[in-house]
Amino acid sequence: MTKHTMRLLPAMLLLAYAGLAPAAGFQALEQNASGLGTAYAGSAAIADSAATMFANPAGLTRLAGFNVSLGAVGVAESYKFQTTAGVSSGGDAGNTNVLPNAYVSWQAMPGLNFGFGVSRPFLNDIQYNAGWVGAADGIKSEITTLNLNPAVAYQVNDKVSLGLGLNYQQLDMHMTATGGAFKGDDSALGWNAGALFTLSPAMRVGIAYRSKIDHDVAGLDVDTPASVTLSVWQQVSDRWEAMGDLSYTHWSGVDDTDFDNSWRIAWGTAYKLSDVTKLKFGVAYERSPVGTSNRPVQMPDSNRLWLSLGGQWKFGRASLVDVGYAYRYMRDAKINDGAAVGKYENGAHVLGVQYTVGF
Repeated sequence: MTKHTMRLLPAMLLLAYAGLAPAAGFQALEQNASGLGTAYAGSAAIADSAATMFANPAGLTRLAGFNVSLGAVGVAESYKFQTTAGVSSGGDAGNTNVLPNAYVSWQAMPGLNFGFGVSRPFLNDIQYNAGWVGAADGIKSEITTLNLNPAVAYQVNDKVSLGLGLNYQQLDMHMTATGGAFKGDDSALGWNAGALFTLSPAMRVGIAYRSKIDHDVAGLDVDTPASVTLSVWQQVSDRWEAMGDLSYTHWSGVDDTDFDNSWRIAWGTAYKLSDVTKLKFGVAYERSPVGTSNRPVQMPDSNRLWLSLGGQWKFGRASLVDVGYAYRYMRDAKINDGAAVGKYENGAHVLGVQYTVGF
């Protein structure tokens, strides 16, 4: 299903500019709030709620009975452009968005679990003030996704679990520049898979893969990239847990872009303050797929450092509430894209809450 409108600008020029930015997309890691407090370290190995199916569907085998996890994460981004002369233009192009999520899991029998998740894994929302210096290349760039993810997990033995999921993804895109606009949507299929290794009662290792998804929006290739994540979780003592993540995103495999592959490393810890309260801390470094030579005004992203903290509270026998906060410190981003020559001052605040219950 697509709707395509172009006006005033020659079709080839608009397609060229539109084909660059949306294919870069924007990977939104904030698919639950329970992992936000640890900067999503250990995401494919923790497996403590139904939300694990997004990071690693194999983790579903650790959940008995019927489980529900519901949450929302708010992301407030800031992108402020300055020319080389230090003159601000375009205002703050960043916006605030809420990413809701919902996950359910069901243990059909010991060792066989099913799950279903709803998330928004890719998001880009940039809007400059009209008349800014780079308006000919872009004023508004909005990409939203809705991902429906049924999954199944099987426990091979006490040490190994495997998981597989199908992803039905709806992508909507709206872009404008001086004299022209592009709007369209498409639906496509992808998949995700993972394995969880229980090395001991105190240590788990997870590896997970999400496939590239090819979208065709009114003749434009608008693809989301493949990614792989390696995670570890360890119970260090009666009160302390430690976790780590190493992930890799294959942006160079996305058609019609010159973006670089990116990677992310994260470390987190959780401290059991009492039988009902757990405190979380995390730090992560993420390399952006864009740099000065290939940074478009539609995606003024830059390398980022995550500083995270959070808390978890247990209510009754099987109910949990997680609250997390992260500040994403982003390096100043130089740009040389058409008339937009200068730098960006970037940053973001992330706040989320998650409710989990088991039956």
